[in-house]
Amino acid sequence: MSNTPSTSTSLLPAKSWQHFVAGGLGGMCGAIVTSPFDVVKTRLQSSLFREKHTSIGVIGGGVATLPQRSGGLLWNFVETGHILRDIYRDESPRALFKGLGPTLVGVIPARSINFFTYGNGKQIIANNFNHGQENSYVHLAAAAIAGIATGTATNPIWVVKTRLQLTASDRRQAPSLAPVTGAGNVTTRPTRPLGGSYAMIKHIFREEGVRGFYKGLSASYLGVTEGTIQWVLYERLKRLSADTQGRGGLTEWFGMLGSAGTAKCVASLITYPHEVLRTRLRQPSVNGVVKYTGLWQTLRLVIAEEGARSLYGGLSAHLMRVVPNAAVMYSIYEGILRWGKDS
Repeated sequence: MSNTPSTSTSLLPAKSWQHFVAGGLGGMCGAIVTSPFDVVKTRLQSSLFREKHTSIGVIGGGVATLPQRSGGLLWNFVETGHILRDIYRDESPRALFKGLGPTLVGVIPARSINFFTYGNGKQIIANNFNHGQENSYVHLAAAAIAGIATGTATNPIWVVKTRLQLTASDRRQAPSLAPVTGAGNVTTRPTRPLGGSYAMIKHIFREEGVRGFYKGLSASYLGVTEGTIQWVLYERLKRLSADTQGRGGLTEWFGMLGSAGTAKCVASLITYPHEVLRTRLRQPSVNGVVKYTGLWQTLRLVIAEEGARSLYGGLSAHLMRVVPNAAVMYSIYEGILRWGKDS
């Protein structure tokens, strides 16, 4: 036990910057490459764009709306392609990267915090509670701690990003149409886009106060299970594909990419409903009315109004984004760690 303090102090300085930098760079590259799918996913998760389509019809002013579902898994992927096309055509190519600013501002510290906390946390937990040996329980505990720390620190950034992605604008920056509920009818009134991230931050603070930046935090904590499953499964798959390690070249990297992508895919399929609940909780109020007020209230309301199937809205776009995102992010992460060892 006397060696534990010296071991941790000797490992943390070298390991900490590697995990921090590797996680930040990996997250940044993955976010840029897959940003259009993130926009589509957020809109599919939200009720606002579908309400506009079903209640108002096709919105004027060149704003892309979401089509009705036809059903079937294959249609979900076709629908994602249609939405990408419509946003590009009706709103401009820049609209495919809405929210990328706060995404990058959020991803870089989020991934840095997550990889830093997990990479060093598993060593601390193993050294102090498992005789220096790593196993699935050590990975699970480290991943849970990393998820809670990351979610708490970065939730305000994701609120701003979600609000920006739910704000439609056309090529001419004309006012968009927002629903106004009257006596039994739904009409529209013009609303101007809020502009960039800074304008959105001021708007949220003015309308909702500091608490507005922590909407969806409960769902984020529920989503810690996704990161936990992902890390544990990734470590296990890496161990199973250990025979490909050390060969170098494409074989080694394909094993790493496959482990990262598979782990993210499985974790997302298991825990995806929390993503929809979190998006609904972060939606802006309509005419001062907040529809979704709490985690369980949101869950019950979504199922009652739209059915349990709606808890998987945007899943195809989500998988098309997060699987390659994870592959890019983890390959960069592992590459920097190995470069740090060799240097």
